[in-house]
Amino acid sequence: MPEAIILGSGTSNGVPSLGIRYRPEFLANPKNHRTRSSLMLLGPTGNLLVDCAPEMRLQVTGQGITEIEAVVITHTHADHVMGMDDLRSICMRTGQAVVVYTLERYAQDIRRIYPYAFMDFPPGIMVPRFDIREIPDELHVGGMEIQTFLVDHGTTPVIGLRVNGFAYITDVSFIPPAAEAKLNDLDYLVLDAVRYKHHPNHLSMSEAIIVAQRIGAKKTYLTHLSDDYDHDKVNAELPDGIELAYDGLRLAI
Repeated sequence: MPEAIILGSGTSNGVPSLGIRYRPEFLANPKNHRTRSSLMLLGPTGNLLVDCAPEMRLQVTGQGITEIEAVVITHTHADHVMGMDDLRSICMRTGQAVVVYTLERYAQDIRRIYPYAFMDFPPGIMVPRFDIREIPDELHVGGMEIQTFLVDHGTTPVIGLRVNGFAYITDVSFIPPAAEAKLNDLDYLVLDAVRYKHHPNHLSMSEAIIVAQRIGAKKTYLTHLSDDYDHDKVNAELPDGIELAYDGLRLAI
């Protein structure tokens, strides 16, 4: 059975964030330590990494994962792509470019951010290599059939994914009807809920609860979380069927 691992559940600046003094009680709970949002899907024949957070190397090695068959980049904001250079070690071991699925507009960003990944170098110089491909509506990786769809992150399109009864939607302010139509009969929904206060490009907590209850998954886990949320305290206050995600959360899907 495939498995989903929430590698990172934090917002773009991570938690704890630089320059902020936190209560010792807040920091004492490991579930309040949130790396930038990303996901690993473990399939029967291979693994799919969704986004490359700045902490990607630590996230993946911390879960004991050594194989990455392919990567999906949902969009190219810094917190989702700045770990891509660390894919070089995968390239060095396999001798192949890492397959990266994304939208063409984001392929252009990746080539701009990592121009050296597409240049020729003399033998002995190791750089990451990316085989960038347009993401299809149905993606087959690791023995999994993955449906993809687009949601709105303000004016930025973001790729969402569904595998079996599991769906993952990071960085979202609005789910268009065509995307929401793919979210029926879910066992698990992982959904953006960045903070309590309204955000123009993300769902707030109250908005995420409304969306989660409308979609009606058996269990919704909220992700892309700021330091607004003290994990145990907030979980005790959430409606039935809705919880905060945390780094390292594993779900059989």
